[in-house]
Amino acid sequence: MKLRTKIQLFASLFMLLILLLVNTSIYFLFYRIAAEGELDQLSTQSNALVETLADSELVSDELLNAYLPADGMIRVIGENGLKVPVKTRATEYESLPGEFSTTESQEIVEHNNIPTAVIAKPVIWNDGEVVTVQVSNQLVHLRETMTTLFYVLAAATVIMLVPTVIAAAVLSRFLLRPIQKLIQAMKENTGQGKWEKIDLENRSRDELYEMEKTFNEMIDQLQENFSKQERFVSDASHELKTPISIVKSYAQLLERRGTDNPKLVKESVEAIDTESDRMKKLVEQMLALAKNKQAQKMEKFDLAELGEETASTFQGAYPTRDIRFEANKESLPVTGSRDQLEQVLYILLDNALKYTSENVDLRISNEDGQAVVRVRDYGKGIPETEQARIFERFYRIDKARSRDTGGTGLGLAIAASIAEGHGGRLAVESEEGAGATFILRLPLEGF
Repeated sequence: MKLRTKIQLFASLFMLLILLLVNTSIYFLFYRIAAEGELDQLSTQSNALVETLADSELVSDELLNAYLPADGMIRVIGENGLKVPVKTRATEYESLPGEFSTTESQEIVEHNNIPTAVIAKPVIWNDGEVVTVQVSNQLVHLRETMTTLFYVLAAATVIMLVPTVIAAAVLSRFLLRPIQKLIQAMKENTGQGKWEKIDLENRSRDELYEMEKTFNEMIDQLQENFSKQERFVSDASHELKTPISIVKSYAQLLERRGTDNPKLVKESVEAIDTESDRMKKLVEQMLALAKNKQAQKMEKFDLAELGEETASTFQGAYPTRDIRFEANKESLPVTGSRDQLEQVLYILLDNALKYTSENVDLRISNEDGQAVVRVRDYGKGIPETEQARIFERFYRIDKARSRDTGGTGLGLAIAASIAEGHGGRLAVESEEGAGATFILRLPLEGF
């Protein structure tokens, strides 16, 4: 069943239910009020009859006829039966049940499928005997009025259902139009490879607007990610093509001339080994980028302690260089993947040592509730025009120099990705000729 049909059916059935409840309440409330009014009127008439009988020594037909209801009867019932003949305007009224009783009663009963008001009152007859005077009146006009009211309410129900069905159809069309546009856009994006978005001009700021706005934002994000993926594949292919070409060229050279030239064999093997290491490192870093998108084990640890351990490791690997470490005396607790954040420090320190022949500074401090890591080198610096792009994948300022140092252009991209995954940010501050400072900001635990 389509959503439009569900909306129309639900609205119609709900309105029908409400109308039935309201109209039923109106019908029975009106019946009760009208019936009680008829009963009160007949009770007043019966009281007048009882008072007259009490004051009269002789009960005549004329007296009873004076108080006889238009559609009823008067019956005087003694303990041994009727005291006088039944007074009535129609013989079918005489079939109404009646009995002697010394208690007063008044009720509405169904007689011949017609509501009938019945009043029974005990009276002392002129001979001293206690009798029951029963006065009844068939509420014919009430029945006709209730029948008319039933048809009026039924007609009103039908009349009110028609605009409800029309309103439900209009409402469903209004609600489903944006959804249909969304479905159409999805089909075009899926089937034709487009990046179609929904026009949001002149739209009310309701939930449907938010849905369409979210869809457009999702399309923008998908388009951006798709473009990044295409660029990544293209860049990765380009980066791998160069070492593969070198390996193949040296292999062909060895095949042609390697048997007669031991020096060429050594040169070729070294080149192949170097390029193989380069390809291995490139593949490992691409896998690291993919791994960083996956869920990692999160734990609480001291970032200052991690920084000290990392600086000590690098100092041992580069004994001729000075890795100057400085941190706050108090601990700097952060929550995240220790392995990934250690990888960020490795990338930043490794880059700093590659691109400067001088010392490297590693400082970790608490600044406004954030753990701030600064890695500074004293190399030639990064041009301001290049600073915004150094965190892009495969981007390198000096490609020739990067190849000499074994760089792939993925390290800073990996570091930035890890920082974002931990709710932080990686930035750079640099001036040409004055070195560069990479700044990692992470939220401290408890702030």
